[in-house]
Amino acid sequence: MLTIRQITEDTEAVIRGLEKKHFKNARQAIEQVIEVNDKRRRTQQQLDQNLSEVNALSRSIGMLMKEGKKEEAETARARVSEMKEGNKQLETAMNEVSAELQALLYNIPNVPCDEVPEGKTPEDNVVERNGGETPDLPADALPHWELAKKYDLIDFELGVKITGAGFPVYKGKGARLQRALINFFLDEAREAGYLEIEPPYVINAASGYGTGQLPDKEGQMYHVTEDDLYLIPTAEVPVTNIYRDVILDEKELPIKNCAYSACFRREAGSYGKDVRGLNRLHQFNKVEIVHIDTPDHSYESLKEMIAHVENLVQKLELPYRILRLCAGDMSFTSSITFDFEVYSAAQKRWLEVSSVSNFESYQANRLKCRYRNADKKTELCHTLNGSALALPRIVAALLENNQTPEGIRIPKALVPYCGFELID
Repeated sequence: MLTIRQITEDTEAVIRGLEKKHFKNARQAIEQVIEVNDKRRRTQQQLDQNLSEVNALSRSIGMLMKEGKKEEAETARARVSEMKEGNKQLETAMNEVSAELQALLYNIPNVPCDEVPEGKTPEDNVVERNGGETPDLPADALPHWELAKKYDLIDFELGVKITGAGFPVYKGKGARLQRALINFFLDEAREAGYLEIEPPYVINAASGYGTGQLPDKEGQMYHVTEDDLYLIPTAEVPVTNIYRDVILDEKELPIKNCAYSACFRREAGSYGKDVRGLNRLHQFNKVEIVHIDTPDHSYESLKEMIAHVENLVQKLELPYRILRLCAGDMSFTSSITFDFEVYSAAQKRWLEVSSVSNFESYQANRLKCRYRNADKKTELCHTLNGSALALPRIVAALLENNQTPEGIRIPKALVPYCGFELID
């Protein structure tokens, strides 16, 4: 979340940033935060003043008793009792106004950095660069859901029987391709200096608030109501929460973690041709990369992460493009985001396979993720994450783009992991 200091010292800049992100009633929201914060400060000052007076009176009681001023001591004791009762009310008021301030801050998104382009919809995103070659498929080329049926790789109907739509069953070489991609992505991350983490697949509410899924995306997560736990939408959440309430040493940064996990998303309201096959699922596999860094170095980390993801799609021999998202198309928590899309030759459309984002101090402030600098001062970290990579649309593009009369060709980089060169 935004810091109070950021809001009070750069009020107009924050409002402009929120308006750039098309956050409704930005000025009203920020003015409300300032008003409630002023109330909190006044209450805290009154409480501090009262506590100081109580302490002074308490010390004086013993002296008055020694001096034989019993009546004055009793008056002071009565005053202390009266003030303590008043302080309880002030403490209650302080807790209430602090909770009100926290709730307001939780519902205000991050502001975009200066490099984020203006815009409101995906059509306003900026193409940074393209790469790879688009295959020239015949007119009768099959989409991946037909290829999956033809080669018995993925059974969507069986998934519906077992669970429901959006939960496919991978079979035979389809399952082996999933495992191959996961291991390939993890090995590439390890070689790039990432420490592998195997996180839980369920989180508590504190973790959801820490990385910003709550309260913004509560309706998009699967909620285990009896235990008040949530199925993770991405490994970003448990991995980043490792550093919740942690003070790191500057020498430890940047921290680079990677993690494979299944991901669970309700995707409420999704329908139509864009959700066919693997295009949009409720459960899917993904390898995530996470950086914890200093403010001075976080944008170097962002460049490194973008280069890492680009290397992956190049090794998979997929045509791709990198988009710099406009302010209106970015996530609630992001300060800047770059999306990777691969071209699906049979569907003749671009499919998003990764988002790489710098959240600056927004998540860290929620998490209380800090570091101690060379001057021994404590500062908020910057957090970053990216998909490296999400499997479903990668698999869709691999199947479609590599179909031949003999079968589906496997990219050279994946052959050692698959154990086969062709799906036939």
